[in-house]
Amino acid sequence: MIYLKLAWKNIWRNKRRTGITWASIFFAVILSSLMMSVKEGVYDNMISTTVGDYSGYAQIHARDYWQEKTIEYSFEPTEELINAIQSEELVNEYLPRIESFALAASDEITKGAMVVGIDAEKEALINGFADRVYEGEYLTVNSKGILVGAGLAEYLKVGVNDTIVLLGSGYHGVTAAGKYHIQGLVKFGSPELSKQLVFMSLSQAQTLYGAGTMLNTIVLDVEDGDAGAEAVKALRTVLPEDYEVMDWVELNPDLVNMIETDKVEGYVFMFIMYLVISFGIFGTMLMMLAERRHEFGVLVAIGMKRIKLAVLVFLEVVFISVIGAFLGIIGAYPISLYFNINPIDLGGGEMGEMYEDYGLEAVLQFSVDPMVFLTQAIVIAIMASVIALYPFGSILRLNAIEEMRS
Repeated sequence: MIYLKLAWKNIWRNKRRTGITWASIFFAVILSSLMMSVKEGVYDNMISTTVGDYSGYAQIHARDYWQEKTIEYSFEPTEELINAIQSEELVNEYLPRIESFALAASDEITKGAMVVGIDAEKEALINGFADRVYEGEYLTVNSKGILVGAGLAEYLKVGVNDTIVLLGSGYHGVTAAGKYHIQGLVKFGSPELSKQLVFMSLSQAQTLYGAGTMLNTIVLDVEDGDAGAEAVKALRTVLPEDYEVMDWVELNPDLVNMIETDKVEGYVFMFIMYLVISFGIFGTMLMMLAERRHEFGVLVAIGMKRIKLAVLVFLEVVFISVIGAFLGIIGAYPISLYFNINPIDLGGGEMGEMYEDYGLEAVLQFSVDPMVFLTQAIVIAIMASVIALYPFGSILRLNAIEEMRS
């Protein structure tokens, strides 16, 4: 305890030196926290624009539907199935859908599209889907019109009140074809989704595909990815083998692989940054050691054991590191919070085009997950404490007479 008290008093003896050491750790924590906040924010945005806007965190299909992805794997939403879903505590609500690929054609242009039949009222209430309509009107339960993704509408050169023809294969091979009035355009955070989706009322889609009252997808409304994974695990134990239940990771393997690959590259970058930061902190430690060599020599000369002096100095560095790291969190969090509320728009530049090429929203939104800042503060504080082993070793080898002469 006496060493802790002495170390605490010593850090205030020379405020300039302590302030410089604090500053090096303070800015190191801010730099590393902001870098990690950007990366985590990009990942969160990638997940929310893909998962939150369309697929949801969990889905139920007929067995083998996800491998084949044809409307032949449709099913009747039986009372047993609905009761099992509603009895799962983690599931707030369920969204029935029927979806299949079709050709969307305007006067001269044709493009493949995913046509999705939705319960318009539920989707608006739970997903806020109506808010994504930026031109025209949202669907109603009995709407005869359709909603077209902004990117798809631009490609087909159509707009609100125009018509397009949808042509595909329906249930049991029947021809699915119809001419539909565009009553609204929708825009998603992911440009890729906006380029391929067409929405219509559930009943109209079931009629188009000759599927009666069948569905091929039930989206489960849960709080987040963790809740989705738990709900999937629970439902797999109670639903018949005729169904498969998948979480967002299984539904979006390409997205998960992209994030994991980027994380590996990010770890390499962070390692290089940590090296740069450690050299900066090490330089500050050397300056502190050089300034205090005479002081250390006097203390050893009057009888203080080197090991006790080394421990005392080490504790000083630990105190300074912890305080500097804490101040770094206080400095970094407001910056990240600002850019979380006001994301950086990358549209119009090369970076924005690169994001859109990958089907991502062209914004940089910082993460405000407390663990991002706490982790970086701990890492930097530990780095500084490890670097403090150098002055610790130097003091153990210290020659009191030579240092007093210097």
